[in-house]
Amino acid sequence: MKFSRGFTMIELVFVIVVLGILASIAVPRFAATRTDAEITKGRADIASIRSAIVTERQAQLIVGVNTWIPTLSINTTTLFTGNGAGRTLLMYGITAGIGSGHWQSTSGTAYTYTVGTVAVPFTYTSATGIFTCSTTAAGTGEMCKTLTD
Repeated sequence: MKFSRGFTMIELVFVIVVLGILASIAVPRFAATRTDAEITKGRADIASIRSAIVTERQAQLIVGVNTWIPTLSINTTTLFTGNGAGRTLLMYGITAGIGSGHWQSTSGTAYTYTVGTVAVPFTYTSATGIFTCSTTAAGTGEMCKTLTD
């Protein structure tokens, strides 16, 4: 009598089908997890930026300066480091990038944070020290609320 030590074709097909079913469940969940991670990163960044703005203002009040920091960044590669004139925000800043999960500077007081394909515009108002996005911006209102609420 001869014994086979391998798998039969039916066993291999069964394993492939089971792996296919598991993959069809896991891939969509993985994509949703990535978006959730980008939203969480954006929320943490926004909280850090806002906290740094307030902390910098408090430090300036102690030395008698009664103004908010005029700009949040002096270059477009490392953002939110301050204005370069002795007024510092984040010690290490946030590296700018292209695509989902990255910040970009669009002007001295305007930035975008991209989640998936949605680029959410943020503005800094130096008269009030407010860093926020517009919930009425076309196509970005819901994501703005998600990032800031």
